[in-house]
Amino acid sequence: MKKMLLAAVSRVLSGVAQKPASRVLVASCNYSNDTTFEIKKCDLHRLEEGPPVTVVLTREDGLKYYKMMQTIRRMELKADQLYKQKFIRGFCHLCDGQEACCVGLEAGINPTDHIITSYRAHGFCYTRGLSARSILAELTGRRGGCAKGKGGSMHMYSKNFYGGNGIVGAQGPLGAGISLASKYKGNNEICLTLYGDGAANQGQIAEAYNMAALWKLPCIFICENNRYGMGTAVERASASTDYYKRGNFIPGLRVDGMDVLCVREAIKFAADYCRSGKGPIVMELQTYRYHGHSMSDPGVSYRTREEIQNVRGKSDPIMLLKDRMVNSNLASVEEFKEIDVEVRKEIDDAAQFATTDPEPPLEEIAHHIYSDGPPFEVRGANQWVKFKSIS
Repeated sequence: MKKMLLAAVSRVLSGVAQKPASRVLVASCNYSNDTTFEIKKCDLHRLEEGPPVTVVLTREDGLKYYKMMQTIRRMELKADQLYKQKFIRGFCHLCDGQEACCVGLEAGINPTDHIITSYRAHGFCYTRGLSARSILAELTGRRGGCAKGKGGSMHMYSKNFYGGNGIVGAQGPLGAGISLASKYKGNNEICLTLYGDGAANQGQIAEAYNMAALWKLPCIFICENNRYGMGTAVERASASTDYYKRGNFIPGLRVDGMDVLCVREAIKFAADYCRSGKGPIVMELQTYRYHGHSMSDPGVSYRTREEIQNVRGKSDPIMLLKDRMVNSNLASVEEFKEIDVEVRKEIDDAAQFATTDPEPPLEEIAHHIYSDGPPFEVRGANQWVKFKSIS
């Protein structure tokens, strides 16, 4: 009888032991559903009032933002690894450190709104709905990539997302054009036109400002100021580093781009401004990239390692959100650890696919030149080689 009792107790205890301790702890916690936070006030230009300085964050939204930012961070670190292993070739610009920009912007607009950006586009590809698997496969030039292996790092697209543009500042006029189309159609949609602090000095950006203001286009011009244009500090390249005032006759606001909640509230404010028919608005996101300009740039010849570590320790967007949520009883450290494990597995699986999926065959090199149309022939490197183009 004693042995039977001991065996029964042992089975019960072993059943409890099989459950991860963190899951038991998470299940037993009583979390808050939402909490109000104070955020940094935006600097304003030609605006009487700006975004609110107190915001509500729900537990559901907080966990979603955290997972998205962590996925982008892990995806970029995996891209770094694949580049060094020579699975990824050519240009590759990583956005780790700037995750609050793409996640916060997406959180404050509608899926039907439009986004166009520069070549540092991987994070926006993910927030616009592309999977990490399709993004990494595009980076390695495989058939399963989001552009079928033909676009690479700088040329990825999805619904209402227009790239990834390789020419510095070229997306400025294109974004104004997308906004013009929205106004012409009367669909109440807006376009987020993003560029870096280096591109802010381009003449075509000023031209796009002018046309957008003349025609009152629903365009939000967003300068992601990560403090360095390639390897040149903003103070050495720009006579004025107040990029949110660059529109002059266009209102602007300067936002803490390392805080996902600041970015979310600012873009909501800017979107409402544009949808009301008042015309364009300029936004400057003060952010920071941990990697160099591209994978060919070690990133420490024009700034110190201490500077990078200081930003990581004090302003990291993922850390800031995590600490807020833990300190406000919206989530636990153990819960975030579970998310981290889940994200790592997702990225590892995506990397496995990106390195084993076949490359597109040569006979498909001329496919998809046009989105819709009858097949036609395209000459190759010499006049005797012909390829068929199929939409």
